[in-house]
Amino acid sequence: MENLKSACSISFTEKVKKFSQDYLRCCIYITSFENCEDIFTKKLYLKMISSSQLLEDFLDFHGAKNNKQWYYYRELTAAVRHLTLACYSQRHILNRLVFYDLVNSEEFYRRGKATLDFLITSLTCLAPVIIDEARKLNIPIPQRGFNPNNFPGVTTTEMLDYDIDDEDLDQQKKHIVKIASELLSITEKFEQLGFYKPYDFEEILTIVPSKVNEVSIRRYEMLVHNLQSSFDTYVIHGGYRFGNRKPKQIRSVISAVFHLLQMTGRLLHFYERHLYEAGYKNIYKQVQERLSALVDPELLLDRTINYGLYYACHFLTSGKELASAILNENIERTSIKVGIPVKLGFHSRPSLLVAKIVRHYGGQVELCVGNDRFDASSVLDIQWAGGKVQKENITEVTFEGDARSLRDIKILANINYGEDTMGKGIPLPNELKYLK
Repeated sequence: MENLKSACSISFTEKVKKFSQDYLRCCIYITSFENCEDIFTKKLYLKMISSSQLLEDFLDFHGAKNNKQWYYYRELTAAVRHLTLACYSQRHILNRLVFYDLVNSEEFYRRGKATLDFLITSLTCLAPVIIDEARKLNIPIPQRGFNPNNFPGVTTTEMLDYDIDDEDLDQQKKHIVKIASELLSITEKFEQLGFYKPYDFEEILTIVPSKVNEVSIRRYEMLVHNLQSSFDTYVIHGGYRFGNRKPKQIRSVISAVFHLLQMTGRLLHFYERHLYEAGYKNIYKQVQERLSALVDPELLLDRTINYGLYYACHFLTSGKELASAILNENIERTSIKVGIPVKLGFHSRPSLLVAKIVRHYGGQVELCVGNDRFDASSVLDIQWAGGKVQKENITEVTFEGDARSLRDIKILANINYGEDTMGKGIPLPNELKYLK
């Protein structure tokens, strides 16, 4: 107990020296090499992440954000933490790319490598400045840094034998159906952000952070991470190098997008918190300018938008066909016979609601009228079917396909497709609240 009290009684000056030691040793290690690229391994990143986070927490607890003397040292520490977290995610992508089985991955690798090079260059610029700032604060500089043997890479030329086969159980089907459906839903929303083409810097400034920011991207990161966790828990436990390719290809899409969103979330946080509109205090503006000289905001935003978010959108979009194929291979199929909308038939409102149900689940559903079949995810197709229904005076139609969609279509049909006999909308039951 006395030892614990003694440890707590150590002054801020003494403790900041202790909490800075591993952090500064990383900086010394970086500055001791002319060509730094090969020394930046995942193990080094983890050391930098942990030591910078511990130091940042210590400085924040003691009010460094409100102290002129310590504010810059604190901001440098935060810069290292966020840039290194981004490096770790990007390094992971490049290491795993050989297993991802992604289409046209050569250009993705090239641009990913350029992004990692930018992040490494930024950390290399920060390291000597951090050491100088520590000296100004009378923090003792360690006599030596780390040894390269402390930070080996995670890859080798060997692979362990693949001797645990994936089980292709029927119980996996409901999970892969749910994952594929949710991936299609996420993709539909993410595509609305519009990352189909490169943006120039002036265009980027109009969307960051007003439309695209850390909060919005982290929301997608969480959704995609949930899909990856569900996949690894309920579908395939043993990785994705061999076995049934389609589920493992969709896992590759999910993983690539997740790590891209991890990286971009960190970079957007760093930009918004440390490089963008530092505030009215002169010290904040001065530190912002000093950080901007070390980490180029224009390049940082270019890598964030034109690499990270561009390829997240690219892989989500290109994965739609695969997700649909997996979905339709695994869904439970059935058919239902229901009445047509009373009085007005399949006009705009009922057609739209039916199509929304089908799109919500993503599985194939067809509207059958006599010998003709119509795509129930298309409002136009349903209205074409409605014309045939009206012309032939048909009172019942059949829907065939995804049992989940058909369950909700039956609920919708039972309330006359969400409208009264005059064509006015009526409240929908709780099961269909997602249609609003």
